[in-house]
Amino acid sequence: MTLANEGSPSLSSKLKSMGLVSQIIIAIILASIFATIAPEIAQSFAVLGQLFVNALKAVAPVLIFVLVMSSIANQKLNSDANLKPIIFLYFIGTLSAACVAVVLSFLFPTTLTLDIVGASANPPQGLGEVLTTLAFKVVENPVTAITNGNFIAVLAWGIGLGLALKHSNESTKAMVHDFSEAITGIVRFVIRLAPIGIFGLVANTIASTGFSVFSEYAQLLTVLVGSMLIIALIVNPLIVYMVTKKNPYPLVFTCLKESGITAFFTRSSAANVPINLALCKKLDLHEDTYSISIPLGSAINMAGAAITVTVLTLATANSLDIVIDLPTALLLCVVASISACGSSGVAGGSLLLIPLACSLFGIPNDVAMQVVAIGFIIGVIQDSAETALNSSTDVVFTAATSHYLSK
Repeated sequence: MTLANEGSPSLSSKLKSMGLVSQIIIAIILASIFATIAPEIAQSFAVLGQLFVNALKAVAPVLIFVLVMSSIANQKLNSDANLKPIIFLYFIGTLSAACVAVVLSFLFPTTLTLDIVGASANPPQGLGEVLTTLAFKVVENPVTAITNGNFIAVLAWGIGLGLALKHSNESTKAMVHDFSEAITGIVRFVIRLAPIGIFGLVANTIASTGFSVFSEYAQLLTVLVGSMLIIALIVNPLIVYMVTKKNPYPLVFTCLKESGITAFFTRSSAANVPINLALCKKLDLHEDTYSISIPLGSAINMAGAAITVTVLTLATANSLDIVIDLPTALLLCVVASISACGSSGVAGGSLLLIPLACSLFGIPNDVAMQVVAIGFIIGVIQDSAETALNSSTDVVFTAATSHYLSK
């Protein structure tokens, strides 16, 4: 009997060996069943969700500050690799994605079930007030900004220090990189606790509101995935056609098939870099170019992240009855596009940028972090589709600027 027990893995070992997506799915199913059978007891597990949300609130400002600073300080571009056109396409693609997300969010407005009792948003009265608030937030003390969750100042200080550190000694850059890796490791640990936190959140939500909340998530996912499909199948091909003046769909479908499908299941642009490098070699692209543009794209080409940040931010604003005019929505597109570059490093990293975008509209950090938690619930589909779009687009835009298309 003892030998048999030793030979069979325990339940905890089996759970640890499962991927995060599988664990989250199990947590959602168990929470749904538990909330149906014992709703009063299920509500007491809300503390697990609250702890998870508070942990995210603690790590998000530090993560964005360190990641942005490290990525800029350690950026090395080869001047012979002709990267400028590719980087330009990366930015245009990401900005276009945010704009498409705004249009679909306006056409199909979504609201979220949030705990907003006692929360008081201070919505801006127009673009002028947004820009004024933005300017004052940028110049806040960095320590205060991290403590208070002022993501605008956190991003500004991260960019500024990163640019200053580009001229520092290599040992200093290495230290900044190591510090970034350490913070990323802490964030990975927090995200590994997502199944426990999501169990508490889902159990409490279903016990309180019933299963109607899932129809709300379905609409949110429809807007998210719909935006990503429009970018992948319409906008990206249009950009490629404008560059090459050739039928873009053979290239687009090849990249979706050989890069997008793999990225969908790995949910990591970084993990998909070897796949993309092999695909670029298969397409006979210039090695000096793609050997840099592909790793660089895995960090800064984030159309899917821009869509996620934009859609969830506008859904939060709708939930708080904040009316957003067109100029302010366009400013959100720019902020989402720029900040999306900081979403690399961890799975679901784009979700941690939502408070940054929400701060444009005076949305409290406590409310924004609830939306981040909802993002982890739908991340089973959202993050996979986002990564597939991001990673496949790296090859699409690299190939679009390469000489083989103009032969």
